[in-house]
Amino acid sequence: MDKSKLNNFFHSLFPIQKEIVEKITETFCDFTIDKNTILLDKDAISTKTYFLEKGYMRSYILNEDNEEITTNIYSAPCFVNDFLSFFKKEPTKETYQTITECSFWQTNLENVQKNFHSIPEFREFSRLLFVINYSKLNDRVIEMASKKAETRYINLLKEQPHIFQNVPLKIIASYLGITDSSLSRIRKEISKI
Repeated sequence: MDKSKLNNFFHSLFPIQKEIVEKITETFCDFTIDKNTILLDKDAISTKTYFLEKGYMRSYILNEDNEEITTNIYSAPCFVNDFLSFFKKEPTKETYQTITECSFWQTNLENVQKNFHSIPEFREFSRLLFVINYSKLNDRVIEMASKKAETRYINLLKEQPHIFQNVPLKIIASYLGITDSSLSRIRKEISKI
């Protein structure tokens, strides 16, 4: 099993000795699932944490009209989880679903807690990961409240152009908080510029 992408992700946030990273990731197991598969369903309790090595997935909720609203789009490499559910043993509020075929590494809470208590570098990595995820979430909340749909589209296109090659436009529109037809109109207008 080649854990190089998983191990490199740990090295990407700050310098950690290779032996320490290998100790952190020794309990991770790999698996692959098909596209459009639920990884973690709403109201379930997350018992594992997942590293997305390859592929695209999303989290979504159902609104009052029973329509799917995409809350996040994940592209490898990254960790994917409902961390509140994982650490607090609470039911998830979102559903996590693959968009493409995805390859993962997973480990459980017991292993994560063991690493927290025995490996200072893992604590630092986790702290940085939470800060980065909080910052992304905060930026998204501010952007959704303050920017026009066109600006949100242009920003996503600049920051993550690969999403447009791998994620259906219906999901992208939902993530941007607009309808499919609004997204088509924006794409048409921008292509004329």
